[in-house]
Amino acid sequence: MIRKTEGGVTAAKGFLAASCAAAIKYQGRDDMAMICSEVPCAVAGVFTSNRVKAAPVQWDMQIVRDRKSAQAVVVNSGIANAATGEKGLAQCEETAARAAELLQLPRDAVLVGSTGVIGPLLPMDRICSGIGMLAGALSSTAEAATAASRAIMTTDTVNKEFALAFDLPSADGKSMVPVHLGGMCKGSGMIHPNMCTMLAYLTTDCAIDQALLQRALSEVVQDTFNMLSVDGDTSTNDTLLVLANGCAGNRSIAQEGADYDAFKEALYALCREMTRAMAADGEGATHLIEMRVRGADTKQHARELAKSVVCSSLVKAMVFGGDANCGRILCALGYAGVDFDPALPEVWLVGEKESICFYSGGAVLDFDEETAARLMAAKEVRFDCDMHMGAEEATAWGCDLTHEYVTINGDYRS
Repeated sequence: MIRKTEGGVTAAKGFLAASCAAAIKYQGRDDMAMICSEVPCAVAGVFTSNRVKAAPVQWDMQIVRDRKSAQAVVVNSGIANAATGEKGLAQCEETAARAAELLQLPRDAVLVGSTGVIGPLLPMDRICSGIGMLAGALSSTAEAATAASRAIMTTDTVNKEFALAFDLPSADGKSMVPVHLGGMCKGSGMIHPNMCTMLAYLTTDCAIDQALLQRALSEVVQDTFNMLSVDGDTSTNDTLLVLANGCAGNRSIAQEGADYDAFKEALYALCREMTRAMAADGEGATHLIEMRVRGADTKQHARELAKSVVCSSLVKAMVFGGDANCGRILCALGYAGVDFDPALPEVWLVGEKESICFYSGGAVLDFDEETAARLMAAKEVRFDCDMHMGAEEATAWGCDLTHEYVTINGDYRS
């Protein structure tokens, strides 16, 4: 049974975290974070699909691909180290080298992450000074994990950290042991499917083969982070990493089976919570939008239909205005690129205690406007569409489009 717990990235045994104020861009707040394991970890990652990949993405991709293990992560907010050419890559190497020196690790055991303004180079004197502060402040406490999750924020309005536990057979097979998964992420704007804009770092004390860890992460991403859109822009810096250090003492997961399935289910649960949190905290957002498509003929079609709705600027504006204009949902379904008979779908506006069907049999139905207004005013606005074509389903998440989104992005560099 999966259960929520406390601790964020330090919930898993053997993981430490720290944060500090290095004045990279922001004043009066922490803007650098570090995660470190007491022992080497298997590492898996998924990265931006943008052709323009930031220097930290290139650095981390090589480590995940070639080394397949790591032990620490250093992250800064304020400057993205993107579109910085060879100088940016050299700064990643210098960052990793400084952390490796202080932590007594190989340089290529240190992953790096950056988020913020595209174009400027990092102030390496402040970065290196910050690494010194981080290395000296590493702690296994929940407070350290929370502080780290706050340090990586940019336009986020709340920090995002999660942790859960589940049980797996012990190494000797004689008992069950608790296994933990923790995570922190940032993401508010420039978020779109095919690795949405974010930095996300997951830690686990599960003992698992690196190839299976990568497989689980790559598959879970398809129905979590890749089903999220805030504004239709895919970032240069998207990075999702998971570190597994094996300190839980479980029977090592070396092949697919019940243990692998249990781990993957827990990984999905954690990633789903992180996805929803980023959607709810989209830049300027006042509502989370959830679009569930069921009864599709294929899984891919279900995903395409659901994403088409949450990506629609008209649907986003409709939710912001509280206008139950179901024609905009039908329009988004219709241009999703999926062939279907318009007479088949049923579209619902779903609440906790009441729901209304406003499209069925190829026509918009009469519905109670007061009930619709009440449902549209909820913090989470949920739509449900039954395509009546098969048994596949998918859910996508987004947020409304507000005046504040334009304000935030009109002067982002300042």
